This record gives sequence, structure tokens and C-alpha cells, in this order.
Amino acid sequence: MSGPLALAPFRWLLAARTTTIVGNAVAPLALAFAVLDLTGSAADLGLVVAARSIANVGMLLFGGVIADRLPRGAVLVGSSVAAALTQGAIAALVLTGTAGIPLLVILSVVNGAVAAVSLPAAAALVPDTVPAPLLRPANALLRLGLNGGSIVGASVGAVVVAAVGPGWGLAIDAAAFAVAAMLFSRLRLPSTRNAAPGERASVWSDLREGWREFAARRWVWIVVLQFAVLNAAFVGATTVLGPLVADESFGRGAWGLIVAAQTAGLALGAVVALRWRPRRALGIGVAAMALAALPAAALGAAPVVPVLIAAFAIGGIAIELFAIAWDQSLQTHIPRAALSRVYSYDMVGSFVAVPVGEIVVGPLAERVGAAPVLLGCAAIIVVATSAATCSRSVWSIRAA
Repeated sequence: MSGPLALAPFRWLLAARTTTIVGNAVAPLALAFAVLDLTGSAADLGLVVAARSIANVGMLLFGGVIADRLPRGAVLVGSSVAAALTQGAIAALVLTGTAGIPLLVILSVVNGAVAAVSLPAAAALVPDTVPAPLLRPANALLRLGLNGGSIVGASVGAVVVAAVGPGWGLAIDAAAFAVAAMLFSRLRLPSTRNAAPGERASVWSDLREGWREFAARRWVWIVVLQFAVLNAAFVGATTVLGPLVADESFGRGAWGLIVAAQTAGLALGAVVALRWRPRRALGIGVAAMALAALPAAALGAAPVVPVLIAAFAIGGIAIELFAIAWDQSLQTHIPRAALSRVYSYDMVGSFVAVPVGEIVVGPLAERVGAAPVLLGCAAIIVVATSAATCSRSVWSIRAA
């Protein structure tokens, strides 16, 4: 082994995050069809997934503070155990036929809060496992592992949901988190804490310091604004309306293949990023996000399986080229001691409007039809990307 794989901490991180994503690729499929089996309502599905998103956004800033104050490996072990318990509870409710929308909403809220603690810690942990010259290949390998795990998870999830029901898909996710907790426990890293407990500033001071690091860089908040709009449109179109279109046309099994095609595109994008290292990678990645409009546009204009597979795969390549460039840019230009908090502000800004998209698209589709709403989402993605691409600050960031 060479490069990042020669380092044991990185290997454990890669194994743990890949295991987690295998389960998480099953969960959205299983939860979506569990709700549709329960009520058949796109509005109810939007409510359940939005509850998780709202809790996630609400806790992200504090998750960043926790990840900068405590050993990030320990944070990831605890959050993985909590996620295993919450997903296991949801699976048990679905399997026993006792699930209801209020209970699913409550457990989704808890699960979203748990994820808010783990996300900044996982993102900021990469520079603790590899030296700076290996950040880009390390991020590309991580994304390749995550995408490979997503392909396996989505494919298995489609088969499991179609063959034995969504409850077993949710059980797979719970088991994956339990295994990930054991893998995270093998990480041996130096503490990221900068002061003794009695010398630390308050949580609010930590948040203010993180905000200063975030707001001081124009390119950071411009991209976050882009994704605040883009994510609301993309997630609403693909997570809420996608399963609805699938149920009404080509079927649940094919929808799993389409989601897997997007993940295959993500994996291909990671392979490209391992080989192609442009100096202005961030600007290229931001501009490429216009291609993320293709999945929503295809669902609205041509909901046939071959077209959707191609559209989701191309969109996946674009998303991955951006994601790797973004992680490398933050990990290179943000001080290590504040990195989790900057990631948390990034995630809050990028995800804050997602619940709006998830809640709004269902009722809109019931009123005017799914196709116009999906095409509108595609247009919003293109406009938001065009605005961010015009910023000179985005193009000024050069890869090391």
C-alpha cells in the first residue's frame, strides 16, 4: 500500500465511513417506501424526512463545537452507537406493524440530531489521519469508498425492500452503524483540544470564533449560499418526488437502480479526481454543479429508466468533482482547530433550506402535478450555480 492507505488511522477511517454509508444507502429507500406503504402520501413522506433535516440543521453548530472540543474519534463512536439505536427502533416499529407518522417523525428528529454531531467530526478528521500533501488523494479515496458503499447499499436496498419489505432495509442500516462504531474505536489520534477544560472559552465564544473564520472568506459563504438553494431543489425533487414518480410509472426496483446509477457517477467522479488535479479545482467543481439539474429535469420531462440512469450518473460525476475540491479547499485554508466549526456552518447553510424543499414539493405536486415542480427544481439549480460561478473569489482558490 502507498499514499493514504499506508497510514493505519486513515484505513480505519475509510473502513468505518464506508460501512456507515452501506447502511445509509439502504435507509432512504426503505424509509420512503415504509411511509408510502403506511399512508400513500407524498406530503407525509416530506414531513418525515423534513423532521430529520430540521433536527440535523438545528444541532449542527453545536456538533461542530463538540467535535472541536473533544477527541473526534470518540465523538464518532458515540454518535454511531446512538444512530444504531434510533435506526433499530424505526426498523422494529415498521417490522411489527406499529409504526405511525408521529413516531417516525420523533425518531427521525433524534436520528437527525445524532447525525449533526457526527458529520462535522467526520469531515474534519481527515487532516488528522494524513499529512497535507495527501489530502486530495485521501479525500478522493474516502469518496470512492463512500460511493462504492452506496452502490452496494442502494442495490441491496432495492432488492431487500422489494422482496421482504422496508423494515428489513432499516435493520441493515442499524447494523451498519453498530459495526462502524467498532471500527471508529480503533482510531488512535492526538486530541484536537487546545486548552485545559478550565481554560476553554464558552460554547458561544467558540461559535463566534467559528463564524469569524467562516465569514472572513468570501468564497466559502458564496458556495454555501449556492448550495442552500441548490440542495433544497435537488433533495426535494429526488428524495420526495422521485419515489412518487417511481411508484406511478417504472416501479420501486428500477428506482433503486437509478439511485445506484447516481452513486456510480459519484464513484467515477472520485476516480477522475484521483488522476486529474487542476489548479482551479474549486471553480471547476462549482460550475459543474449545473449538471446536477439533469436528474430533476429527467424525472419531470422523460421519466423512463435509461434516460434517468444517464441523468443521475452524470449528475453524480459533477457532485463528486465539487465535493472533493470543496473538502480539500476547506482542509487547506481553514485552521485545524476551527475546522469542525467551519464545517458545521457550511452544513447549516447548505442544509437549512432542505426541509423547505422537502415539505413544499409534495403539496405543490399534488396541486399542479409532479412534472412542472420537477422542471422548476431543475431551473433553480441552474440559476443558483450560475450566480456562484460568476464570483471571482471562487476562482481565486487554487489547489496546492
